[in-house]
Amino acid sequence: MENKTKNPFILTALALYFTYFIHGIGVSILAQYKGDLVAAWGESNLGLVIRVSAALGLGRLISLPFSGPISDKFGRKVSGLIGIAFYVLYFGGVALSKSMEVAYVFAIMGGIANSFLDTCVTPSCLEIFKDKGAIANMFTKFSISIGQLVLPFCIGIVSGMNLPYTTLFYLAGLLIAIDGLLIIFLKFPKLNSDVGSSKVEETKMKFDTTAIALITIGLTCTATFQLWLNANQELGKMYGLANPRMIQTMYAAGTICAILFTALVVLKKFKPVDVLVLYPTISFVMLVITYLVRTPSITLIAGFVIGYAGAGGVLQLAVSTANELFPTNKGKITSIVMIASSLANYVILEIAGYITKVSSSNGPVNIVLFNAGITLFGVLLALYVRKQFKLKVSNV
Repeated sequence: MENKTKNPFILTALALYFTYFIHGIGVSILAQYKGDLVAAWGESNLGLVIRVSAALGLGRLISLPFSGPISDKFGRKVSGLIGIAFYVLYFGGVALSKSMEVAYVFAIMGGIANSFLDTCVTPSCLEIFKDKGAIANMFTKFSISIGQLVLPFCIGIVSGMNLPYTTLFYLAGLLIAIDGLLIIFLKFPKLNSDVGSSKVEETKMKFDTTAIALITIGLTCTATFQLWLNANQELGKMYGLANPRMIQTMYAAGTICAILFTALVVLKKFKPVDVLVLYPTISFVMLVITYLVRTPSITLIAGFVIGYAGAGGVLQLAVSTANELFPTNKGKITSIVMIASSLANYVILEIAGYITKVSSSNGPVNIVLFNAGITLFGVLLALYVRKQFKLKVSNV
């Protein structure tokens, strides 16, 4: 077994995890500054911020067909540096935007950044940590969650110092730019270094129903936490919660607990395909309870549970499981699963924005119900995937 202390790419992994820490801030900061953003745009409809958030998904859809092949052909470092460059544009552009339309364009750039980071960081983790790749990939979500956890506290500090809301946008852009300069000089493992030499030439991709189901789980599991992220503040206000921003803190705490517990305990007893069934089932039950029990405390409980079971690494496990099916096409299959994830970011959030528009008084609870339906579909898909993997093992 490889000695972990002699892994020459640990610093590379840490630098890549830091990009996802900034990414965690990037995907959450719009929802946290809805009022400030619409005021800067000369608007009053908070639903416009959800639409701009949806543009992150559109940017991913535009770029994912290219980011995966670029990662597989030119290397993970190239993909990562492209992603970092676009993230700098996203943070600076949104901060300077004076209209929803301009912010929308820069949000698309943020989505492009996300896609190139996805096709850099996930394959790199699998290649750096090899047999522990699935667990290592879980910690990409851990990095995102740390960013989401510290964001409300950073917002409080910025507010307490009477600094403009754009301060955090500029700071995040600066930090990821510095990280990019470090990555330029860091070494990456050879492409497909985690695959046996006899399998390296097996590059043809064939999609069966199991692969399609796994790809679709990329959409359903993303919809679960993205719908929650973009509606929980309004839901908290509707249910009478005094400080709705605490929901975000509970959500991030739940995600962090899930990743640590899943990586250190659950994955030692259960296979990833089992977790793909278990966690979405917990999310579905919690969403139904949240719809039925309309009290302030339920939003905090739901924040933690959805953070744990909805955003606690399900997408990363789906990607890792899909990579098992296509070990020499990690960039491409990561792109494909993330395309499905981006559909949730774009199409599903556009639908959520429409729900908010046509039912402003009940929009938040209607989104919870919509979320429960999509999550249930994800559970059914995961049950099918688990059945097929068990059949595959029994036939070996």
